[in-house]
Amino acid sequence: MIKDCFIAALKGMGMGAANVIPGVSGGTIALITGIFQRLIDALKSFDLQAFKLFFRGRWRAFARRTDFFFLLAVFAGAAASILSLARLFRFLFDHYPVFIWSYFFGLILASVFFVGKTIGRRTPAVVLVFILGAAIAATISLLRPAAQNDSFWYLVICGVVAICSMILPGISGSFVLILMGNYELIVIDAVNAPDWRILLPVALGAAVGLVAFSHFLSWIFRKFRAETISALTGFILGSLITLWPWKTAVWRLNADGAPVVRDGKKLAEGYTYSLPPPDEQFWWALAVMAAGVLTIWATEKLAVRNDPP
Repeated sequence: MIKDCFIAALKGMGMGAANVIPGVSGGTIALITGIFQRLIDALKSFDLQAFKLFFRGRWRAFARRTDFFFLLAVFAGAAASILSLARLFRFLFDHYPVFIWSYFFGLILASVFFVGKTIGRRTPAVVLVFILGAAIAATISLLRPAAQNDSFWYLVICGVVAICSMILPGISGSFVLILMGNYELIVIDAVNAPDWRILLPVALGAAVGLVAFSHFLSWIFRKFRAETISALTGFILGSLITLWPWKTAVWRLNADGAPVVRDGKKLAEGYTYSLPPPDEQFWWALAVMAAGVLTIWATEKLAVRNDPP
C-alpha cells in the first residue's frame, strides 16, 4: 500500500509539473505512466452512492469505491509539484528559455511514440481521429489569447476549462489559461503569493469540472478505446507547436501600444517561430531535447514495471 501510494505520488508530481508548463498536459503524463484509466475511473466514482457512504460514516467502503488513497496520493504529489516548481519554472523561462523549451519538446515528442504504440488496431477511423486530434491541438496552439479577467465567475470558468484540459492528454491546461488570459494571474502570481481570492474560485470550478468531465471521458475511453487513444496521440503531436524552442514572444500591448508589465515582467500573448542557427546553443539544446526523450523512456519503463497489464 505504502509503495503504491509513493509511486502514485511521484506520477502525480509529474502531472503537477506538466500542468505548470504552457503546452504540456498533465493528462499526457498520466497516460504514458499508465494511470490514466485508473484516474478517470476513480474520479467518476464520486457519484450519489459514494456520497451516501461518506455521509453515513462508512469510511472504508467510501475509500474502496472511490480509490481514495490512490487519488489522494496523485493529487498530493501534483499539488506539491505545482507549489514547488512555479518559482523554478519562472526562473528557467526568464533565463534559459531555449533549453527549458527544448527539454519539454523532447518530453512530448517521445510521448507521441509511447502513447501511439498503445493504440493497437489501425483502422480508417483511427487514422482519421488522429489527424483531427492533431489539427485541433495545432489550431488551439495558434489562437490569440484573451485579456486578463479576475472576476469571480470567469475564474470559476477558468477552473472548469483548465482542469478538463489538464486531464485530457495533449491539451495543456496552462496553455488554455494563456488563451483565456489568466495564466500569469493564476499559475504564477496567485500560486506564488498565495492569493486565495483568485485560487478559491478556480479550485471550485476545477472540482466541479473534474468530476463531470471524468464521466464522459471514462465512457468514451471504454467504448472507443483505440479511437480515443489515437485522438489523444494526435492532440499530443499537435501541441508540439507551442513547445518549439526557437521562438520570439509577442508582447501584450496596452491602449498606448506599450507592453503590459506586471511585477516587472512583460506579459507575452503569443510567439513567432523560427529555425535555429547551427551555433553552440543549438547543439546544447539538442542535447537537452535528447534528455527529455530519455526521461519519457525511463518513465515508460517504470510504468510498465509497476502497473498491472
